[in-house]
Amino acid sequence: MDVGRLRQDNKMELKFDIIEILKVTMVLFAVIDVIGSIPVILTLKQRNGQIEAAKASWVSLGIMVVFLFLGNYILDVIGITIGDFAIAGSILLFIIAFEMILGIKISKDEMNSSASVVPLAFPLIAGTGTLSTLLSIRAEYNIVSILIAIVINVVVVYLVLRYLNLVERVLGPSGIAILKKVFGIILLALAIKLFRKYTGL
Repeated sequence: MDVGRLRQDNKMELKFDIIEILKVTMVLFAVIDVIGSIPVILTLKQRNGQIEAAKASWVSLGIMVVFLFLGNYILDVIGITIGDFAIAGSILLFIIAFEMILGIKISKDEMNSSASVVPLAFPLIAGTGTLSTLLSIRAEYNIVSILIAIVINVVVVYLVLRYLNLVERVLGPSGIAILKKVFGIILLALAIKLFRKYTGL
């Protein structure tokens, strides 16, 4: 019996776990990092004149949900197990967490300045880090918890985009920096957990 497939099937069971939802929500919030991306979003707004908060949020939601359900089929086609992807995702989470904690830039998706919505929804919000994380945590958490966490994060993204200038004034540079470090530590802990689970360390 394929243990990885059995574990994945178990995650498809429909159940509501508030603690699990909170965990996944915090992880996705750390990876999406919409608060830390405020300076980039403001620059994009200046270049294009406005940010279409609702449209950007809907596009991000669609990308994440579609990849959550179809990502595994893509992996099956190319012969990669969810465990393999979880390990690869954990390494990516290590890198993102170190960027957030240490304030360094190791890698960053490039953004096209020619449009205001598509570059914002992808790759800034639903980028490679977010999509990789979704498949990685799907091996760990219930599908219902992940879906609710996605919706919660998209709502947060919408509110930040809708009230962008207010959020920046309220948090200030120091507040944004503190949030990035706190959620960076949370992200690093999840990366270690995933790596240990699927490598047997």
